[in-house]
Amino acid sequence: MLLLRWPSVVPLLCAALCALAVPSPEQPLSLATRDGGAHHHAHGAPLLVLNETEVTLYHSPTPPSYYTLDFEDEGYQQRHKGLMIFHGLFMSLAFFVSLPVGAVHGSQGYLLILVAISLSTLDIIAAIRRFVTFLRSPNKSFNTFWRHVIKKEAINSANSSPEYVGLISEEPDEFTTPKPFRQSVDMHDVELNDMDRNHTEQWAKAIHRHQKTFSMASERTVFGSHSPSNSQDTLHDAKSRTKSLSHFERLQSVGRIVFAIVERALVVGGFAQLLMGIVTYSGGCRENYLNGCLAHLIKGGIFWCYGLLTFARFLGSFADRGWAWNRSLSGDSCTAEFVESFVIFLYGATNTWMERFGAQPGDPFTTKQIQHISIAVMFCFAGLVGMGIESKRIRKWLASSAFSLSSLSDAPQEAVVEPLSYIGSYNPFPALVIGVTGAAMAAHAQTYLFQVQIHSLWGNLLVAFSVLRCLTYFFLWLGPPKSVLPSRPPTEALGSFFLACGGLVFMFSTEEVTIAAMRRGRDDVMMFLNVAVALTCLAFCWTLFVVGFKGWIKSRTQPSVTYRHAA
Repeated sequence: MLLLRWPSVVPLLCAALCALAVPSPEQPLSLATRDGGAHHHAHGAPLLVLNETEVTLYHSPTPPSYYTLDFEDEGYQQRHKGLMIFHGLFMSLAFFVSLPVGAVHGSQGYLLILVAISLSTLDIIAAIRRFVTFLRSPNKSFNTFWRHVIKKEAINSANSSPEYVGLISEEPDEFTTPKPFRQSVDMHDVELNDMDRNHTEQWAKAIHRHQKTFSMASERTVFGSHSPSNSQDTLHDAKSRTKSLSHFERLQSVGRIVFAIVERALVVGGFAQLLMGIVTYSGGCRENYLNGCLAHLIKGGIFWCYGLLTFARFLGSFADRGWAWNRSLSGDSCTAEFVESFVIFLYGATNTWMERFGAQPGDPFTTKQIQHISIAVMFCFAGLVGMGIESKRIRKWLASSAFSLSSLSDAPQEAVVEPLSYIGSYNPFPALVIGVTGAAMAAHAQTYLFQVQIHSLWGNLLVAFSVLRCLTYFFLWLGPPKSVLPSRPPTEALGSFFLACGGLVFMFSTEEVTIAAMRRGRDDVMMFLNVAVALTCLAFCWTLFVVGFKGWIKSRTQPSVTYRHAA
């Protein structure tokens, strides 16, 4: 009966609480404003017109910059602004044209020069060792020099080793050359008479002694003129040399991997240099704008580069590792989803503690800090889950639950056939993290309506990428890739475009840029979107050029491959 009365009691309690919550006319209305964000009026409707008075309460007046001197200040007509345009153009050509196709840029930094010198030193030492080995070998022909010293092929020791030369010319020290069988046994003592068993036994013993002598001599000759005990030492020395050589080759391979990463990171460094040049020329990111400017430029730049890299994967980059939505020739390499999850985890693990930059010890957590810290924590643990799913060891642990202890006798004795979905990686957590981030930022509270619209724009673009990535997994799960060639799902082409464009609008949405646009009457969402789309299309053309040029080089240097139609 008491449970039946609850539906009638709950509305009465809610009405009483609402009556208590309404302030009386005699008491002043006291509402707690949302903390954090300084001059953000997040508890009310966004403002339509820029309030310069409020802006100057929290930010210093905008100082002059190179941009204002060239385009806005008095006497700007007499300034040579075209020189700066040419400087930016040629620097962009150096960073994004000459550098990707293999030209070495002059100012690469001392760290890269040190790495290059170290790797060159290792290569020179290895070349000297190969040359010394060539000089010590009996075959000093040009063909051997070319194959061993230049092409790094091992010298065939089966034909030139001194140990095997002794197999023909060198005789054992302790043993003489065995006499022919007719001389080692006196045939007049051996009569093939069935009645004379003593002579037969003598003949058999002579044969046994002859075979034993020949076997020992052959064994000693194969191992060389050294004793059999020394052959074990020689084998041990050979293993030691092989082990030391393997350490050197391993060091060489690690050095080449590090150099390849640093070399490819130069393009990202060029992009960072371009952003720094724009900030310096425009006079942005000063004083109180610094933290917000860094956050938008770094995070937006990551999404921008991530979008271009995803489009490069669509075109066929990293197909040798199976990252182009194809079958990998080497199944031992880590998946692209593992790398994405690791980057997401690294971002979350570092950014969780960076949201409190500028706060004093003991200051309470503001609403804005809690918003951003919670997103960083999501990145951290979702990245961990993504890496765990991509781990082959953890996958085996999870698959072991298919056979319970009670059915161990019924477990198949042969290899269990994996489903077709095991061919590819269908890890939705990187897309989930980016989609949730976009949805949260699309609802981010801002002071002005234009800022709200800009944040909603790039947030929805990130959500679109997340949806399209999930559609890619859905279609590939229905039909896993069966070829080593890139499958090029169209959802990835669209998703990469939305991701790169969203990252660019993310960088445009800094408070300083939006306020500057409102001051100049440029607070138009369509204009920002069109500029972002145009720059993204230009960047995609550049990506297509770089990937296509690399493919053209490989087609000229590698043997041609004949393709046949799937139908």
